[in-house]
Amino acid sequence: MKILILGAGKMGTFLTDCLCIKHEVALFDTNPSRLRFVFNTQRFTQLEEIKAFEPEICINAVTLKYTISAFESVLPFLPKNCILSDIASVKTGLQEFYQHTGMRYVSTHPMFGPTFANLSDLSTQSAIIIAESDHLGKAFFKDFYGSLQLNIFEYTFDEHDETIAYSLSIPFVSSLVFAAVMKHQEAPGTTFKKHLNVARGLLSEDDYLLSEILFNPHTANQIEAIKSQMTELQNIVEQKNLVRMQQFLTKVRTNIE
Repeated sequence: MKILILGAGKMGTFLTDCLCIKHEVALFDTNPSRLRFVFNTQRFTQLEEIKAFEPEICINAVTLKYTISAFESVLPFLPKNCILSDIASVKTGLQEFYQHTGMRYVSTHPMFGPTFANLSDLSTQSAIIIAESDHLGKAFFKDFYGSLQLNIFEYTFDEHDETIAYSLSIPFVSSLVFAAVMKHQEAPGTTFKKHLNVARGLLSEDDYLLSEILFNPHTANQIEAIKSQMTELQNIVEQKNLVRMQQFLTKVRTNIE
């Protein structure tokens, strides 16, 4: 299959490396320096090159802020039968955009990133495929994600964003609160250093990406749940109530089993 990938960032180059062995792949980025280290792949910096390539599927891997605008810039250069695809972590507005184009599409979300994941072993990681997607597009990504040994789930657009509010917003908020109250430690403990590494990894991500994930319509409810549990824990600590503390810890251990 002829595959065009938009954006030579972390995920764009990762997808290129994975797909270029079995497929004819082209990677497009307006910054030529970002295309230096890809192999077995055509490197495009001009939109006219896309038209000549005639891709069968266009995978948009640009920063979330520019996902729709990137699609809009390349649409005039894509064949009408080309399948549009995104890997956005927040799907707000994408379903409406796809329907407006009248083109086939497949929307997915690989639930990992190069910052934390062990890219040589993704068997513990997951990927979501949006149920409303074109059946051929879904078949392609089921085969591709299956080859990476990812655990594959199928959700609707709405179910996806609700899931992301839980699986990403909660750890994001927790890490941001930890970093917000943190101060320099001369002799940090092991747990502190682990939390610090997570916070640093999170804050190395694009600000717009972090904002969009946290602005998910379902995030506010998750923050309320965090606040409720923090209030309960604060009351237990202030009262030095050992019985309630044991009950709280039992509940938490049950949650993570």
